[in-house]
Amino acid sequence: MALAAMTFAFGVCSCSSDDDEPEVAVAAQVAGSYTGEEVMEVMGEGESTTNTYVFTQSSDISVNMTIPETAEGSMKLPALPVENITLAKGDNTIIGRLASYAGTVTNASGAEKSYTVTDLTAIFSDKTVVVTYTLKYGNMPFAFTGKFTGTKN
Repeated sequence: MALAAMTFAFGVCSCSSDDDEPEVAVAAQVAGSYTGEEVMEVMGEGESTTNTYVFTQSSDISVNMTIPETAEGSMKLPALPVENITLAKGDNTIIGRLASYAGTVTNASGAEKSYTVTDLTAIFSDKTVVVTYTLKYGNMPFAFTGKFTGTKN
């Protein structure tokens, strides 16, 4: 009887549901659409709009992001993809960073424009995200600074 009790005790102690469930990749944890406030500034002046940023998984530890189409003053910017933002787990957060990304996009007039996104940081916490970055678009002499704070849809 003592042997049966010990076997039962060891069996209960060694079983854990945590061992049976694989850990979900950090990119899968943050992938999705986030809606919230976007502030785009150039030369210290800017405006706030409601927008949706989309994050898609590109690997277990990286995501792609789309900066949505926006109109800043008299200029309209098309949606701008940003690829391979590297993710790392922090204390109750997942932090994405990208030093620089260069791409090209076709604008509404059919012209191809180059753009560069630098110093991107995305902090994911409890179904929210805060993204900051610098954007240089086409031949504009000044860069935009962008900040987005959103909640997962």
